[in-house]
Amino acid sequence: MNAVSVIKVSGHELDDPAFLTGIAAALRAMSQPVVLVHGGGKEINEAVLQAGLAVEFVDGLRVTSPEVMNIMQMVVCGTINKRIVTTFVNAGMRAIGLSGLDLGLLRCEPYRPNGRDLGRVGVVTAVDSEVLRHLLAAGWLPVIAPVAMGQADGLSYNVNADMVAEAIAGALPGAELVFVSNVPGVFIDGQIAPILTPAAVEAHIARGTITGGMIPKVRSALAALSRGATSARIVNLAGLRDGGTRFVAEEARS
Repeated sequence: MNAVSVIKVSGHELDDPAFLTGIAAALRAMSQPVVLVHGGGKEINEAVLQAGLAVEFVDGLRVTSPEVMNIMQMVVCGTINKRIVTTFVNAGMRAIGLSGLDLGLLRCEPYRPNGRDLGRVGVVTAVDSEVLRHLLAAGWLPVIAPVAMGQADGLSYNVNADMVAEAIAGALPGAELVFVSNVPGVFIDGQIAPILTPAAVEAHIARGTITGGMIPKVRSALAALSRGATSARIVNLAGLRDGGTRFVAEEARS
């Protein structure tokens, strides 16, 4: 089996039929096996508000009460996941929709950044990579919703989709992690940087040439490398095949 591409798409464009059609066409043109991980932020927010509950985030992570967890799981594992799968199947791909609960794919523990209790928010502790390898070997395209099973309590947890993608890429030897964003890459002095190393990223952040919302994106790319991914990219849909900014470990450039 060829090296795997783990592709993460945010929830911001997943209600746009044109975006879904575009990413389906892009994936069909790829020669390597693909695992797709998706978020669902915008539609989850709408459903939470419709239920009369508060939308609250801490450092980009959704505060997830049991009531919010029920809504999040319904939207991201149901409505959004099946919309993506339907689009891909109609485009001729053998897509299968899963969450981390299915087959025990993702195990997690509660995530408590700086001791803050965010409710049912988890961090991935284990990935059953054998499940993914079997699916990929059969020619299937797993579409993964970011819900995992608690290692200790067996409950469902909301996991940041970037963290899910990082964990899956790290569990599949030789995988590349691709973050499909609304920007074509990381701009340095007005140009897209083709390659960045961890040291270069830290230097650009310190100098203020990487700022704002791009900082968490590049941090996620570096986290994927530290978990074992061969490389990571930030790119938009138009550059999915080979564009964007690629992140590699220091030794990979020598």
